[in-house]
Amino acid sequence: MNINLIRKGGKFNFEAENESGFTVELDAKAAIGGEGKGFRPMEMLLVGLGGCSGIDMVNVLTKQKEPLDDIKISINATRKDEEMPPIFDVIDIHFDLSGDLNPSKVERALAMTFDKYCSVSNILGRSAKINFTYKINSSN
Repeated sequence: MNINLIRKGGKFNFEAENESGFTVELDAKAAIGGEGKGFRPMEMLLVGLGGCSGIDMVNVLTKQKEPLDDIKISINATRKDEEMPPIFDVIDIHFDLSGDLNPSKVERALAMTFDKYCSVSNILGRSAKINFTYKINSSN
């Protein structure tokens, strides 16, 4: 895995590029001189958590032959602002699922995602409490 960053403009604005050529812009918070030109690095960690757990959820539910029509993920996090560095304290991740899904299979998929498959949640879970919830929006 290889990621390269170049400084684009402004004091803290960077563009990150992966081996496939995909890019994302990063910037610092305004309080230290950021200009709002991209994600802040801690936000990128939450993006990684959402992407990793979302991919794993879709994969597990597909293998369980569950009719998942759509998935939306919301993440809220708090940081230990009194510590330096101010790492995440609590991360709440909510899955809004659409389809005629079996709740017990969804709960199993969540458990497998967070206990076994999602490497990002495994890393973040070593320093933060990760809570996950879900809602099933049935088409019936």
